[in-house]
Amino acid sequence: MNTRRNPKETAKRGTRSHSNSHSKPNGKLNHKAKAPAAPKSFTVNEPSELLPFLLIHITGRGRNAIKSILSRGQVAVNGKVITQHNFQLHPGQTVTIDQEKPVQVAETIGLTIVHEDDDLIIIQKDAGLLSIATAEENELTAYRQLMEHVRISNPKNRIFVVHRLDRDTSGVMMFAKSERIQQALQTTWKDTVKERSYVALVEGAVKRPEGTVSSWLKETSTLKMYSSPHEGDGLHAITHYKLIQANRHFSLLEVKLETGRKNQIRVHMADIGHPIAGDKKYGAETKTVGRLGLHARVLSFIHPTTGELMTFESPIPKTFLKYTAPAPTN
Repeated sequence: MNTRRNPKETAKRGTRSHSNSHSKPNGKLNHKAKAPAAPKSFTVNEPSELLPFLLIHITGRGRNAIKSILSRGQVAVNGKVITQHNFQLHPGQTVTIDQEKPVQVAETIGLTIVHEDDDLIIIQKDAGLLSIATAEENELTAYRQLMEHVRISNPKNRIFVVHRLDRDTSGVMMFAKSERIQQALQTTWKDTVKERSYVALVEGAVKRPEGTVSSWLKETSTLKMYSSPHEGDGLHAITHYKLIQANRHFSLLEVKLETGRKNQIRVHMADIGHPIAGDKKYGAETKTVGRLGLHARVLSFIHPTTGELMTFESPIPKTFLKYTAPAPTN
């Protein structure tokens, strides 16, 4: 099964405050007190995932409303709060819904959770958010926010970094919920990941409709990567690109990685004379875009536990499309 999901379609977490006020003819407000709804419990009679089970047993509420109840930590299975939509239920378990329970969702900034199960969390990260802090940095990161998220249901829960995106790169990325899953993914990364593609907004008009860049990457003492002029000197990196659209100022490329080296795309685009827009570190001259022109668009992989092919795709940023729109013809 190929599960293709669009991060922009993910329901946003949050609550709204509604006030029910009834005005009397004399202009005074009459606030009618509403008795709190008692928790409801249901026994599981046959195997099912949690969201479909709730859709059957919670009447008068739409799918999105029920997903929000889940996300807010108001559903428990055998007394344990569960937020995963695809949590597997087994006969004999008790599902309790308490819509009066205080919301337990950690606010996230700069990221959206697009999928979560017992093993993985898939997010869309905004440009400007660090994946994980270095030893010298102590600021808001995707890692720290996701750690707070998983500890809502159990203070002992943890997450583990599988791969990273640069601070100024947006798009889809994955975290593991156990060290075992992290190691399994990292050990078999080349076989497990079926597609990892980006879109790159680069300076200038790329003439070749497609191409491949291959080099050996090394790092300077100032932490800048570069392609060594000597074959075999460094880490081998291979990048494939295909032109999507262009004008004389900018080009939009689909970029696929055969290897995953630090700053690989940024170095290779500079190598072909078309540095990524906004990437001053690797020779870009434009500042008008307001961000690094790199976005992780597709992540497709075999789930380490279920064996399912899962594909997560994020839309091309509108800014990228705007800056590479072909000039109108008369």
